[in-house]
Amino acid sequence: MVSIEQNVWGMTPEGEAIILYTLRNDKGAEVQLSNFGAAIVSVKMPDREGRMADVVLGYKHPEGYFFDGAASGKSVGRCANRIAFGRMTVDGKEYRLEVNNGVNHLHGGTKNFANRVWESRVETNRVVMALTSEDGDQGYPGELYVEAVFDFDDDNALEITYKAKTTRTTVVNLTNHVYFNLAGEESGSVLDHELQLNSSKILEMNDKQIPTGKLLDVEGTPQDFREFRSFRPGIDAEFNHIRDFRGYDHPFVIDGWKPGILGEVGTLRETKSGRTVTVLTSQPSVMIYTGNWLSGGCPETKSGGRYEDYAGVAMECQNYPDAVNHPEFPSPLLHPDEFYCQKIVFRFGTC
Repeated sequence: MVSIEQNVWGMTPEGEAIILYTLRNDKGAEVQLSNFGAAIVSVKMPDREGRMADVVLGYKHPEGYFFDGAASGKSVGRCANRIAFGRMTVDGKEYRLEVNNGVNHLHGGTKNFANRVWESRVETNRVVMALTSEDGDQGYPGELYVEAVFDFDDDNALEITYKAKTTRTTVVNLTNHVYFNLAGEESGSVLDHELQLNSSKILEMNDKQIPTGKLLDVEGTPQDFREFRSFRPGIDAEFNHIRDFRGYDHPFVIDGWKPGILGEVGTLRETKSGRTVTVLTSQPSVMIYTGNWLSGGCPETKSGGRYEDYAGVAMECQNYPDAVNHPEFPSPLLHPDEFYCQKIVFRFGTC
């Protein structure tokens, strides 16, 4: 049976309370959540010997989460990832969005869902966070009501369900930006972690980190993770702009994806500790980001230091980047008569 504690962790400059929720199961594993950014701030899991460690990146103080560039552990939206040049057309009308990442719009803008206080509550053994995004918020059409539901169980599985309703047709692509380091968040590089993905296709990217629209076969490339392999050998490869992006920052297409069906994405493992995390989602792709720009951009960490590049890897389950500008991609549009519901599951274990 999972127990839940809640405490005031801090305050925003506007005087809003930041709540820290601690979910603990019968095995002693623990997940901590914050209503600032609907964020995962801590996940303590056992290694193969039963020793606990915090396996996600995060900050020592709540104010570290205010507008952090890494969006560590936070729920991002309205639209995760990039929209080319901040331009999109919805229902025949062109919209100009904030350009906040090179020449692109990223994660819904500067004041996106990751940088707001969500209303939050405990419902029996789950935590529910909610947010209302007004019509025109960050340039997007329609009032959008969003919920993030967090469930944690005695089998060490953390499930996130994102729900949304809109008053006008709009773009919705929600994900969580948690970074994993299965050796422990303070242990340095994840480049020797091993990843297996159920993905035989990768989106071809241009030098601005926008999909060209073409799908590439991963076979024989540094992006072939169909069998377990570590990140290190391919981290400086020229293929598909890996070197240009300073590492992996690419959307992998999930084999056999069907809308609304939970499917297995793959597994990340760290062989010394034996810790693993298996990921499932109802989304069509997973963005693998090896923390290429963490150095210098993160506040004081939970362990009192600073994260270097490659200190964590994010596995962001989401729709394809720039999907609103690619009619051949799964549609990111949500209509007023529809209900958005997507799930992400992180199942922790050992090998």
